Amino acid sequence: MSRTVVVTGAGTGIGRAVAAAFAATGDRVFITGRRLEVLEKTANDLGSDVTPVVCDATDLDQIAALRDRLDRVDVLVNNAGGTAGFQYPGSDDLAAMAAYWQANLSANLLSAVLTTTALDKLLPEGAAVVHIGSFAADRGQGAYGAAKAGLASWNIFIAKVLGARGITSNVVSPGYIEATEFFGQRTPPGFHEARVAETMVGRPGQPEDLAGIVHFLASPQARHITGQVVHVNGGALATR
Repeated sequence: MSRTVVVTGAGTGIGRAVAAAFAATGDRVFITGRRLEVLEKTANDLGSDVTPVVCDATDLDQIAALRDRLDRVDVLVNNAGGTAGFQYPGSDDLAAMAAYWQANLSANLLSAVLTTTALDKLLPEGAAVVHIGSFAADRGQGAYGAAKAGLASWNIFIAKVLGARGITSNVVSPGYIEATEFFGQRTPPGFHEARVAETMVGRPGQPEDLAGIVHFLASPQARHITGQVVHVNGGALATR
């Protein structure tokens, strides 16, 4: 039976790959983001069962509008996020520091909290929620890493809440993923080689590496997996 899937931040990169994975198995997919032209191109590329919706996952009115056009959400993927600037403010500029931290927390933590809360009543028993985190949460990487660590912690809470209704909630935590807009043109010389050298498999991650895990976590085979962080980083961050 076809499911209704919502993927936030799905115009490019990981979100687009996740949307493609669900569309390929016959699900009805709503993709959200801030840029209509990017969303429309992705929807056209992925097929008629993919619907673009302009929705900034930090904008209360746009989130409410997204909720109002849906009657059911079987899978919610909170992918929207990203670093709110790579330039760390000077320690003597408190206003800039506050804005920097607030922007990162809003984009990477509050976006997932607000979207999940807004769509909560549309999630039926057997639904799945997946949040896209980052291994930055475990590597001490400033405001962005702290926001993703907060996401992982909040996931434990919301997994308990949703679990009472037979709904799972997990975090998929990528390492360095190539072919996304995350870094833009801001990577220094040697950055790619250094990130690949950290892995055990000798290659960067691809958006499809994440999409396969997200699709599995939303499958019937993963109904007893919840409250977890699943690391997908090629061994750059090893756990036991």
